[in-house]
Amino acid sequence: MLRAAHRALVLAAGLLAASSSAQEAPLFTSDFPADEFAARRAKVMDAIGEGLALVQGAPSPAGYVRFRQSNELYYLAGIESPHAYLLIDGQQRRSTLYLPHRNEARESAEGKLLSAEDSEELKQCAGVDAVYGLDRLHEHLGRAARASGRALFIPYAPPEGFATSRDLAQREIADVAADPFDGRPSRAGALRGLLHERFPQFDTKDLTPTLDALRLIKSLRELALIRKATRLSGLAIQEAMRSTVPGIYEHELDAVAKYVFYRNGAQGEAYYSLIASGPNAWFPHYNAGKRQLKDGELLLMDFAPDVGYYMSDVTRMWPVNGRFSQEQRELYGFYLGCYRAILAAIRPGVTAATIKQEAAAQMEKLLAGSRFAKPAHAKAAREFVTSYKNGAARGGLGHWVGMATHDVGSDSGPLRPGMVFTIEPALRVPEEKLYIRLEDLIIVGETKAEIVSEWLPMDVDAIEKLMREDGLLQRYPRDAGAR
Repeated sequence: MLRAAHRALVLAAGLLAASSSAQEAPLFTSDFPADEFAARRAKVMDAIGEGLALVQGAPSPAGYVRFRQSNELYYLAGIESPHAYLLIDGQQRRSTLYLPHRNEARESAEGKLLSAEDSEELKQCAGVDAVYGLDRLHEHLGRAARASGRALFIPYAPPEGFATSRDLAQREIADVAADPFDGRPSRAGALRGLLHERFPQFDTKDLTPTLDALRLIKSLRELALIRKATRLSGLAIQEAMRSTVPGIYEHELDAVAKYVFYRNGAQGEAYYSLIASGPNAWFPHYNAGKRQLKDGELLLMDFAPDVGYYMSDVTRMWPVNGRFSQEQRELYGFYLGCYRAILAAIRPGVTAATIKQEAAAQMEKLLAGSRFAKPAHAKAAREFVTSYKNGAARGGLGHWVGMATHDVGSDSGPLRPGMVFTIEPALRVPEEKLYIRLEDLIIVGETKAEIVSEWLPMDVDAIEKLMREDGLLQRYPRDAGAR
């Protein structure tokens, strides 16, 4: 077993290098060994019984865009080739990949791409039992359909791709459906329709709940990638703090963050950057990045990378001029105390409702000892505590994080090791259109919660100290001819 695993890792590190001497790039991930993909598929087999499961990969991208596999197919096989399909047979306990055949003309221009002709290498790296050309999938499904009434599981939820969580994927489908001059079916919907049309013998069922439940608890290798994504998010936000001065534009901090991400090996962004100065922060998902930063205002930055198909989600706020005003210190300091009360209450074995109740009790004590120069700030602080306390019965701390920033999974029970989520409570001052929010990435361990991004400054004094340092924008000023 160890010898086979070693062979698979060697192949993953330099797959097919001899067949494409001009291209020196790995064609299969080294983040996960074949046995981890196989273990995930085995759990799918356990869930579907004697049925079949079919997972459709992402299509070729439009335009000059690097291909990124769908989370669903990558999670089960690690294959990064467009138009791939994975068929899992629960009865035979077999997994089969279907890939397009080699396109030599395209490879001569763009480099080697894994195809059906690489079957032996793919069986080693992905741990699958067989690899065929995409043209064989219809035939194999037809054979399986002879057993009338056999269950065929496919994901009903839309697939997650580049910078896509399920909520936004569903929004895109709704927007297309609402357009009277469009109305195309989704790709996942079209697949479901074709399968029903061509193979009515199958009893089609939803694979999404099974995949969601598996993805809710992360493995050690998954956690390592999430920690790296969180580290890069923190480094980017830290560099943005240093670079912030009145007069720059929001999009310049976006550029700073992306430099940090890509310089350190990220394959993309987890989501578009939320860099909002002054009143723009009132809109939690403001992303235009076009406003010039003004003296005396606060700035919110919420941004994280995609590292090997795994995400993070971190938010900080700081003063544009590098110094919190007295009123800002009062309100932000109160919020920070409440925020840390939530973090301190998070631990394995308890429910979100219990955590929120304990945190709310600490918030009430903080509120009783707080003083605010502005009546509107005092009112906002009271309403923040009241709202959080009233929401304790509903549970819910924030949102899951993993292969998507708003990750999949549903669980209202006690927190369990391997769960990953963020908290992001928001304090609003409607009279001033002032919005305050922090966010940290949390991994639930065996005995305690790990606040992975806690090292990133959030105290007033620590933020002001960091902002006195020169940042990347000061070392690389705008080009005078590009203004």
